[in-house]
Order: sequence, then C-alpha cells, then structure tokens
Amino acid sequence: MTDWDGRGLPPVAQARVERAAAGRLRTSLFSAREAATLRAVGLDPVGDVMGCVVEHIGWGGYGCGAYVGTGVGRYVFSPPTLTSGMGGFAGYAPYVDALYYGYEVALHRMLLEAQALGADGVVGVRWTQERLDGNQNREFVALGTAVRARGGHRPAHLFSTELAGQDVVKLMHGGWVPSGQVIGIAVAVRHDDYYTRRQVTSWTNVEVTGYSELVTFARADARNKFAQRAAKHGGDAAIVSDMKMNIWPVHQAENHLDHVAESVVIGTALAKFHQGAQAPTDALLMLPLGGTDRRSTKKQQGTK
Repeated sequence: MTDWDGRGLPPVAQARVERAAAGRLRTSLFSAREAATLRAVGLDPVGDVMGCVVEHIGWGGYGCGAYVGTGVGRYVFSPPTLTSGMGGFAGYAPYVDALYYGYEVALHRMLLEAQALGADGVVGVRWTQERLDGNQNREFVALGTAVRARGGHRPAHLFSTELAGQDVVKLMHGGWVPSGQVIGIAVAVRHDDYYTRRQVTSWTNVEVTGYSELVTFARADARNKFAQRAAKHGGDAAIVSDMKMNIWPVHQAENHLDHVAESVVIGTALAKFHQGAQAPTDALLMLPLGGTDRRSTKKQQGTK
C-alpha cells in the first residue's frame, strides 16, 4: 500500500477517479429535474465528488470573558464580548483557524477529484461536520456533483456552489455565474456578569442583553469574514445559503461562567458575465404543470 503524505488526492480517491474515467457510467447526486435543467445551459454531470479530512482540534485560544484589557488578570464589572476577529488568541481565534482549515481542506480535495474528472465546477455541495471520539476530533466532508461545460467557452478556474442546479440556471439567465464557495466563521465569548445572571433567573419576560450582544457580535463577525472572503474570490456579489449558530457554556476558574457562540455563514461568490437585460444562454423555459388537469379544465370550459 502506498504511503500518502496528505497532499493531492488520497490513493483510494485517486483509484475511484481512475475507474470513473475508464468507464462510461457517470454518477450524480442531482435529481432528474436538476440534471435536465443544467444540461439545457450546457453543463453535463461527470460524476459525484467528495473531499474529507479528520482534524484534531486541541487548544482553542484565550477565551475567558471576565479577564480583558491590556493587563492580564484585570477584571471589569461589565465585561465586553470578545470575538475571534480581534486577532491574537482572544475569542478562540486559534479554534476558528482550525475550523477554517477543516472546511478548506475538504473543499480543496473535492475540487481535486472534480479536476481529475475533467470538470469545470461542482454544483449542489453538501457540507457535514461530525464529532468523533468526543469533541476534539472532527470530520469535515464536502460532497457534490462535478459538471463540465459542453461548449467551447470554459471557465478560467474550477468553481463550486452549494446552490441547486435550478438556481444555477436562473443565475445564468440573469448574467451571473458562481465564482466559488465562501465560508465565514466567527466565535464570540462573553462572561456571565451580575446583570446577565439576574436576567436569566428573572420571573418576568425580559431580554437577556448579555446573550443578545453575544450572538449579535458572533453573527456580525462571521458575516464580515464572509464578505471579505467573497471579495477575494473576485466576486461582484454573494449569496448567503446557510447561517448556523451554536452556543455552549464554559465553566472557567474561580466559579466564572462564560458563554461561547459559534457562527458559520456559507454561501457562493458570484461574477457578472453579461450586462444586458437577458443573458445569452440556450436554457429552455420550464413551466410548472400543476393545475392543468384535463378534466378540471374541460369542466371550467363547460365541456364534457
């Protein structure tokens, strides 16, 4: 068995790609409607592709929200919310870097499979993240269907999108093409101060302002990272397809309780290729067939 150094395709993935290239069978994760719609704009499926990585996530960085400021150990009564976007080790920045690594390596390996099949891009990417053996070992998986342009005009680089085939066709009709998949990740941490503890134990319906600030900061930081990465992709616009939020408590020393919020924003950067009102595509117009029962139509027209 050949040793693999982690670069390029794993040997088992390379063997699967070679079998697919040698045969005529082209596997796909598309529905029948997706496949037919994409073919109408000259994109043919050439095979399903996958990229995965298992990563050990150890130390996450500095996270206690009670100790902030320039001096270590300085406690403030009303602590601010720390975010990973502050840089250094604050707000679990190394943990966020580890998450980026997992997503990006899985995406890269999926695109390597697509490239080996002679594809121009991957459509309908599905993301999964599973925790293995507790919380520190995680598997990141990117799974989609590779497509190839039928005409003479080929994209300059491999693209990927989690959008369904029908949505990709609609974008192409409007003069847009997917440029690449974009992920924005942020973590925020906030110490449960006196006011927060009082609000969460209140007998009345009140806003927990500390937690509202926590989730708002986390989402805002993730959206900001998403926009920055979409711009680096050369995109003229971006579509957000999914926004996830995970919150958990952290028991720090000296009976300090913090809450951590993790926000992940996933979407697609888009590039404009046509400035007119209608893009020059050959896509067929697909109309819904619901409500066209012949018997009900004849009854409405007074015929038998």
